[in-house]
Amino acid sequence: LVLDGLTQSAKLDEFCYHESLVHPTVFIGGGGELATAREVLRHKSVERVVMVDLDGVVVDVCKEHLPEWGGEAVMSDPRLELVIGDAYKWFMETEETFDVIIMDICDPVEAGPGIVLYTKEFYEHAVTRLNKPHGVLVTQSGTAHAVPMVMGESKQDTACYGPIHNTLKSVFDCVIPFSTPIPSFGGDWGFNMAFNAPEGASSEDLQKEACNPKDGEIDSMIAERITGGDDALGFYDGVSHLRMFHLTKPVRQALAKDKRIMTKDNPVF
Repeated sequence: LVLDGLTQSAKLDEFCYHESLVHPTVFIGGGGELATAREVLRHKSVERVVMVDLDGVVVDVCKEHLPEWGGEAVMSDPRLELVIGDAYKWFMETEETFDVIIMDICDPVEAGPGIVLYTKEFYEHAVTRLNKPHGVLVTQSGTAHAVPMVMGESKQDTACYGPIHNTLKSVFDCVIPFSTPIPSFGGDWGFNMAFNAPEGASSEDLQKEACNPKDGEIDSMIAERITGGDDALGFYDGVSHLRMFHLTKPVRQALAKDKRIMTKDNPVF
């Protein structure tokens, strides 16, 4: 699937991207391919999914021509509510709250008006739409090459990965960057998971537990919570989780040096 000359999904490895992004009421901003909703709906505990995408044509094309991405099976699931419209407008106006918010939209570099979905103001509002105490926001965050490219003055460029990470950190107690290899995207792809620590909990301990789960814990959760268990997933398991949540040294160093924060008045890109 190519939109505006940019690869959005490929049959070769779309499951790597979508399984990494997702893993009970859930909001999905974007997600027109339907594959993000497909992964959410694998979770037995999910009761409702609201997906808001601007482009109904993309949804229809993917439903017809890319059935492996979800297609009719997703569209006919009674737990899914599909809204064709502006995700930002819908989200800012809703009174509904969610256990999980997933942002599967274009990078801010190319998002046009959608860049507001990456700003500090948007994330501040997202906090008010998350159920307490365990609400989580996950967003795709652009390229996360194992060795970031050098752009001017010998500085390694984190593209939008760093600014998204920093902006989330300005709002949430815990922000965990992770990545996964997506060959059709030309390298590793970045994501950020953000949440606030429940009262009395240590944000540092929670982040360590997320990155270093106990042996067998992830695989047990998959067996218990995912329809079809391990056989239903093409990429994600306990071992892959460890790879995803341990970034390379160059990426960690580049993220530490990047101080950019995205706001409405200064969106960076």
